[in-house]
Amino acid sequence: MASLTYDLALAGLAVGSAAALTGIGLIVTYRATGVLNLAHGAIAMVCAYVLRQLVVEWGWPLPPAALLTLLLIAPAIGLALDRLVFRPLALAGSNPAQTLVASIGVFVLLVGAAALIWGSGARSDAPVLLGDEPWAQTAAVVALACLVGAVTRWTRFGRELRAVVDNRPLAMVAGIAADRVSAAGWAFGSFTAGLTGVLLAPYVRLDPYGMPLLVVEVIAVAVVARMRSLPVAVLTALALGVAQAQLTRLHPEGWAGPLVQAVGANLFVVALLVAALLLPGVGGEDTLPPTTTGGRTPPGLWLTAAVLLLLPLGFGGTDLTTAVQVPALALILLSLVVVSGRAGQIALGQTAYAGLGALFTGLLAGAGLPGPAALGAAVLCVAPLGLVTGWPAIRRHGLALALASLAVGVAVSRFVFAQPYATAGLALHRPAGFLDDRAYYALELVLLAAALVLVAALRRGRAGRALAALRDHEPGAEAAGVRVAGLKLLAFVLGAALAALGGGLLSMGGRAFDPDAYDPIRGLIWFAALVVLGADSLLTPLVAAALLITLDTGTHAGVAAAAIGLLATLVGRVPPLLRALGSRRGTEAEGRGNAAGGAAGAQRPAAADGSAPRPGRPAPLSAHRTGDAGGRPGRAAGRAHPH
Repeated sequence: MASLTYDLALAGLAVGSAAALTGIGLIVTYRATGVLNLAHGAIAMVCAYVLRQLVVEWGWPLPPAALLTLLLIAPAIGLALDRLVFRPLALAGSNPAQTLVASIGVFVLLVGAAALIWGSGARSDAPVLLGDEPWAQTAAVVALACLVGAVTRWTRFGRELRAVVDNRPLAMVAGIAADRVSAAGWAFGSFTAGLTGVLLAPYVRLDPYGMPLLVVEVIAVAVVARMRSLPVAVLTALALGVAQAQLTRLHPEGWAGPLVQAVGANLFVVALLVAALLLPGVGGEDTLPPTTTGGRTPPGLWLTAAVLLLLPLGFGGTDLTTAVQVPALALILLSLVVVSGRAGQIALGQTAYAGLGALFTGLLAGAGLPGPAALGAAVLCVAPLGLVTGWPAIRRHGLALALASLAVGVAVSRFVFAQPYATAGLALHRPAGFLDDRAYYALELVLLAAALVLVAALRRGRAGRALAALRDHEPGAEAAGVRVAGLKLLAFVLGAALAALGGGLLSMGGRAFDPDAYDPIRGLIWFAALVVLGADSLLTPLVAAALLITLDTGTHAGVAAAAIGLLATLVGRVPPLLRALGSRRGTEAEGRGNAAGGAAGAQRPAAADGSAPRPGRPAPLSAHRTGDAGGRPGRAAGRAHPH
C-alpha cells in the first residue's frame, strides 16, 4: 500500500510539474502584457510536434533538437505573436476584450495549422526529455519559479516589469521600454509553454486537439493564484497533481461511483470550475466592443443566403448528409449572436448547452416521447441551465466571464459527454415523417427561420435596445435605469435554449450523439467565427455555419480553424467581413451621420476638462443615445454618463 501511494505521488508530481510550468508562463505573460494567453496550450502542442518531427521523423539527437525547440523556436513563436498580433492591438488602443479574442484566434490558428501539417490522429511516440523520474521535473519547475521570482523582485528588469504592470503609460514616460518588457514576457511565456508540451507529450495524447484542451484545464492554477503569485501557482499545481493521482485508487460502488471516479480523474477541471465561478474574478470589465457589430444588412446578401440554403432541396439529390448540419449549426451560432453580439458578453462555453440539448433529446426520446416533443422538452430543460453562466455574468465581465463560461464548457464535456454513464447506448432518431434527408433539411430550415424571426423581434424591441445599451456602455445603461442583471440572465437563458435546439437537431441529423461535436475547442472556433464575420448580424450564423461545415468537409481537416483563427488575430484592425460587405447606401448614411455629428460637435460646449471638441468627430459613445440595429434611438442609454 505504501509503495502504491509513493508511486502515485510520483506520477502526480509529474503532472503537477507540467501544470506549474503552465501557471508560471501564464502569470509572467499576463503581468508583462496584460494578456491571458489562452493560446498557451496550442503553443505547447506545436512545440511538442516540432520536437517529435526533429527526433522521430528526421533522426536528430534529442539534446540538440530539444535545445533548438525550447531556446529558439518556442521563444520565436512568442516574439512573433507580440510583434504581429498583440503589439499592433496595443498601439491601436484595443480593449482587453479584443485582446482576448485575438488570443483565441491564435489558439484556433495554431490548432488548425497543426491539423493541416501533422494530421488529426494521435501520436504515441513523442520523445521523453527528462526520463521517467518525476523528481527531475519537479526540481526543474521549482528552480525555474525561484529564478523568475528572484528576477522580478531584485533586478532592474523586475522593477521595470512591475512599473509596466502598474501603469504602462507612466512607465513609458519614465523612459522604460515597455515594448521590450512585453516582448520578454511573450518569449518567456512561450518557452514555458514549449517546455510544458515536450514534458507532457510522452504521457498524454499528442494531437492537435487533446493537448491544447488539457493545458486549458490547468489554467486553474493561474486563476487560483489571481494571475500574480508564483508560489501559490506552483503549490496549487503540485497539490492538485498529487491529489488527482491518489484519487485514482477510489472505486466507489453505487450509482454515484462513476461520477466520483470522473471527478477524481479530472481534479484540475474541478479546480478551474470552482476558481472561475466562485473566486473573485480577474481582469477588466470590458464587453465585446461595438465595432464587432454592423448596420443594416443589405437585402442582396440575405437573398443570396436564402438561395444557397434552398439549393440542396432542389439540386442536392437524396443524400444531404453534409447539408443537414448547416441549419443546426446556424442555430447554435445564433445563440452566440444573442449572448455575445447583442449583449456583448464573452461566452466560450456554448458547446455545453448544445451538447446537453442533444443528450436530453436522446434520453427523452428513449423514454418514449415522440421526436418533436423530446426536442421541445430538451430545449425547456436546458434553457434554465443558462443561468449557470448567466448568474456569474451579473458580477463578472471580460476575462473573468470568459474563464467562467469556458470552465462550464470544459466541465460539462469532461463529466457528461465523455462519460459512458451519460452517453452509452444513446441513439437519436429523426421525427416520424422527416426520416429522409430532404424532409429533415426542410424541417431544420423552418425552425431556423422561426428562430431568426424571434431574435430579430428581440433586436427591434425595447429589450433589444436595452441589450444594445448594455453592450455599448454597461455603467451608463445601469445608471439610466436599465435592469442589467435581468437582461444578462435573459440573454444567457435564450442563448442556452437556441444552442440546445441546434444541438438536438445536429445529433438527430446524424442519428447519433457524437461527443466530439461538442468539444470545448469547437466552442472557441465558433466564437472566433462569430467575431470575424460580425457578432451582431443575423446573417453571420448562416454564413459561418456554411463556411465551417464546407471547409472541414470538402478540404483537409483544420482548414476552417486555420482560416478563422488567422482572421481573428486581426480583430481590432480589420472590420468584420460582413460589415465590410455592407451596401454603398449604408456607407453613405454613415458618412452623413458623421458629418452631422461633426456639425453638432462644432456647436457643443467645451468638455469638462476645458478642451473643445474636434470638428467632424462624433461625440463619445456614452454621450449618445444608443440605437438598435435599425438606427432608432434607444431611451435606455440616453442618460449614460462618460467614463
